[in-house]
Amino acid sequence: MPQRSDQPLRVALLVDENSNPFEVGCVCEVFGARRHADLGRELYDLRVVAPGGRATARDGLFTFTDAGDLGELDAAHTVVVPNRPDVDTPHHPDVIAAVRRAADRGARLVGLCTGAFTLAEAGVLDGRPATVHWQLAEEFRRRFPAVRLQPDVLFVDDGDVLTSAGSAAALDLALHLVRLDHGAEAANSVSRRLVFAAYRDGGQRQFVERPVPAAVVPPLTSTLAWAQQRLDQPLAMADLARHANVSVTTLHRRFRTELGTTPLTWLTGERVELARRLIEQGTNLDAVASRSGLGTGANLRARFRRHTGLSPAQYRARSVAAAPR
Repeated sequence: MPQRSDQPLRVALLVDENSNPFEVGCVCEVFGARRHADLGRELYDLRVVAPGGRATARDGLFTFTDAGDLGELDAAHTVVVPNRPDVDTPHHPDVIAAVRRAADRGARLVGLCTGAFTLAEAGVLDGRPATVHWQLAEEFRRRFPAVRLQPDVLFVDDGDVLTSAGSAAALDLALHLVRLDHGAEAANSVSRRLVFAAYRDGGQRQFVERPVPAAVVPPLTSTLAWAQQRLDQPLAMADLARHANVSVTTLHRRFRTELGTTPLTWLTGERVELARRLIEQGTNLDAVASRSGLGTGANLRARFRRHTGLSPAQYRARSVAAAPR
């Protein structure tokens, strides 16, 4: 685990022709936004660099101008390498050479989504684990057989080289880095600002089964809030239907239509989310099981692992390890 620092860490975002603006935006939001009044300090010093100080983003939609030159990589603690949709086009030779120099001096290298192709093209992934977007896994494996591809995870942390899967996983990996560098409090602060889940372990599958709610209209909205306030209590489907003033059959239909899931699946997900927060706060696991409504330790372990890919004890250990020192 990297040594934590109270000083801003230098992060260099390396862009090349046709870089993907989404991942560029993720890096800028997590490492470049200077809005941390609640923490009382800046976390990172972000520099955007490009060969010749200029690069055109995806399909000419954006242009990076007045970027730093490649020499700025020499002072960076972390280098985020270019990613782009046209993975068959080789990167600028100066970009690949700069990535290799950064690797040789021990900088931390980060490849978001197709950034894994950049790292592999530079030869720094040979014999190492990595991940990439699931749609590109076969192409990546064909072109870079020396890399130990893990195509079914959100991100891979191999110490000084880290890679993430598809677009949203870029935020997961970025928050993971904040947690490593500055602790859980800082990572939670950044995630709250982004309105993004504070922690999804890299070992989770790229396909997440918990649905994203559609716009919800009353009376289901008030019923969801009512249930969330009573997660420590036994809640049957009849209780939710009674509060919503509908039949159980209608309740199921509305959940399917408005949330894309069943009442029981939604309720279990809410209980696991509460359990996660309680574990982060250091609550005893027996109390976590009771207060989240999951009942027994055995049920807590089963449900928690199914939703997060980790046992409660593993999640606690990682939370403790990521706490500020």
